[in-house]
Amino acid sequence: SKVSKSFNEEVSFLFNDDILGQSGSGKTTMLNIIGGLDRYDSGDLVINGISTKKYRDVDWDAYRNTSIGFVFQSYNLIPHQNVLSNVEMALTLSGVSRKERRRRATEVLVKVGLQDHIHKKPNQLSGGQMQRVAIARALINNPDILLADEPTGALDTETSIQIMNLLTQIAEEKLVIMVTHNPELAENYSTRIVNLKDGQIISDTDPYDIPDESVGEKLKKNSKRISMSFWTSLGLSFANLRTKIGRTILTSFAGSIGIIGIALILALSTGMNQYITRVQKETMISYPITISSQTVDATSIMQLRTQMMGLSSSKETQSEDGKVHADYQSLKQSDAVTNNLIQNNLAEFKKYLDDPSSEIHQYVGENGIIYSYNISFGVYAKNPNQQLIDTNSELDGGNGNSNRPRMFNFANMGVNNQAATNFSEMVAGTGGQPISSVVTDSYDMVAGSWPTNYNEVVMVLTEKNGIPVQSMYQLGFITKEQYTSAKNQLANKQDGKDFTLSYEDMLQKTFYLVPSSENYLKNENGNYTQIKNPEYDMDGLINKAIPLKVSGIIRPKEDAKNATINTAVAYTNLLTNYVINRANESAIVQAQKNTPEINVLNGVRFNATTDEEKIQDTKKYLLNLSDNEKANMYQLILYYDGKSQNQETDVDTNSFDMNALSKLSMNPQSSMSSMLENYLNDNPNTTTLLAIYNDYIGGKSLEKNLSSFGAVSYESPSSIGIYADSFENKDAIGKEIENYNNSVGQDSKISYTDYVALMTSSLTTIINGISYVLIAFVAVSLIVSSIMIGIITYISVMERTKE
Repeated sequence: SKVSKSFNEEVSFLFNDDILGQSGSGKTTMLNIIGGLDRYDSGDLVINGISTKKYRDVDWDAYRNTSIGFVFQSYNLIPHQNVLSNVEMALTLSGVSRKERRRRATEVLVKVGLQDHIHKKPNQLSGGQMQRVAIARALINNPDILLADEPTGALDTETSIQIMNLLTQIAEEKLVIMVTHNPELAENYSTRIVNLKDGQIISDTDPYDIPDESVGEKLKKNSKRISMSFWTSLGLSFANLRTKIGRTILTSFAGSIGIIGIALILALSTGMNQYITRVQKETMISYPITISSQTVDATSIMQLRTQMMGLSSSKETQSEDGKVHADYQSLKQSDAVTNNLIQNNLAEFKKYLDDPSSEIHQYVGENGIIYSYNISFGVYAKNPNQQLIDTNSELDGGNGNSNRPRMFNFANMGVNNQAATNFSEMVAGTGGQPISSVVTDSYDMVAGSWPTNYNEVVMVLTEKNGIPVQSMYQLGFITKEQYTSAKNQLANKQDGKDFTLSYEDMLQKTFYLVPSSENYLKNENGNYTQIKNPEYDMDGLINKAIPLKVSGIIRPKEDAKNATINTAVAYTNLLTNYVINRANESAIVQAQKNTPEINVLNGVRFNATTDEEKIQDTKKYLLNLSDNEKANMYQLILYYDGKSQNQETDVDTNSFDMNALSKLSMNPQSSMSSMLENYLNDNPNTTTLLAIYNDYIGGKSLEKNLSSFGAVSYESPSSIGIYADSFENKDAIGKEIENYNNSVGQDSKISYTDYVALMTSSLTTIINGISYVLIAFVAVSLIVSSIMIGIITYISVMERTKE
């Protein structure tokens, strides 16, 4: 600047210099350049014979901290600190110990006459006292030069004189450079006066020229500390916050609004995502990917139905000729069901699933893969009268299926038992556990314990701690008379009797399970005959049965989402495996497997190809019947023969049958049995024999027989349930099944219906939309918060920098 070109000062002289001039003449700029607060554009500032042209920031910091003391017109005291702390500040920045700071600050305050005010805050002092504090602060570090920028500008005359006298005393030991626009003060107190105007020196009462050869450029290494330590800075910051507690709280709250907003949105987003994940998991537990050995392409059928509904509502297809036309829509739907019936090769697919290297396993949920098998058995129980009853006893002439209301679900991956409608298998757990955590998490054990052995079951109560009255009767807890009486009361619009059971009575209940393989006995001809239930005696039935004990009583939890057991009794896969092993080892199954080409029920071949073979098999079949069966069959032959004759002579079939049967009914069974044998030996009617073959012998197969006997192969499950924990994993499993289908032949391809996709086709889109909205909220909140925090931080930094 022009000022720096025209003014040179040698700081080693001890006298009081005044820079005099009007406002805007460059006095303060000159003072700031000397104090190192501003940088000159040209010229030079020589300090102790050293040019400042090569000064770095650290050199200027050292110069200001050790050689210069500042006294400002506005005092620049830190309002939240007391007088002693304000004076100590320079020593604090220099890293002086606390004890030394207090000693030196107290001494300098005594020197300026403020020994009685060291613990007061600046707002408790007068203007002159605050200026004295500023002077004491400038002197505390024992600077070489004291710079005073109009120190009396804001003071009254009396106080100004006191301050000037104090500066005069200080000038006896140090160089004091004061800026003022008051010529009177300059004349009375200064030893040298420099007048400035428009940035130029217009007069100097004692000019001084510095020889060029005396100016050096080599800087001395500064050994004094020029910045405070980290802990000192941290302590001052906390002190600042503590003394401005109200503002600190408000500032913190303002700065935290954005952070709080982000936290709330993140919490909402996290909670929403967790809720979505939980709902997805619960949904996938209730509706796993289920692949059955025989399935129908429900998607194609639904598409066909939608198309037909569109056609039926279209006016273009409606006839306008006033005539009634045949409607084939229902027939097309029926044909669609038949044509879309698909057989799945689950044996091959199970090999793929059992391979640990299959890619599908990375998407399978914690409930794993469940294999289900078709087993058939009957279960019996004793009622209060000690009568043995079938738990599938008919209700009102029905088939015994009138149990508790059933919901369509896939989580209850029970077996397809052919008789025990009150019994179902619980979902098995992973790692060989007989019961899944899905079951134990959904039900409370109100009495007893969970099954640990194959012959243990649990009673399943409703949410109201009850059992359907139908099941009470079928399971032998009440008699038929009690059940009938209760039904009659309901029919008469009366309240049914409240039958109550204690937990102890239920835990003492025993059921008797009879596998289907036990329903066959070997006859005298070497074949096996099915024994009908009426022929069972109680002792014989119990001897063949597997006793089942009630180990516990469970009830759905109030908030259970997957309480899907819909029968009164539930068992584990331990019982399923036991029944399968027992059936596979039974005599009838072993006999059938040993003679795979012969039907062990009648001793004839499964696959007779010619009429002659069929006739021979029919004769063999009839001759192996018991006398009672032969008598019944002979009556049937007479019917077939009469029907054949009627077709030729147009005789009334009904009258013929009745006459023939009335005559035969008077004959003993043995006679009718002999007549059948004579009939077969005397050129029988081949048409009749072929009809008997088609109705009673044909259509059987090895597979059908083994299935009816209860034989099951572990390698060929009836259905497979694959559990996923999210919709994404479910879709990924579907992709892996598609990849499997692409790698196998047509006969091994797997077809299934994704019911979850059918029901929740738009749910995934909604979930993604919600996630994107929450992410957008977080982004906006983050931007707003960053701006707000940046502004608050900038203001705080500026304020602290000023202090």
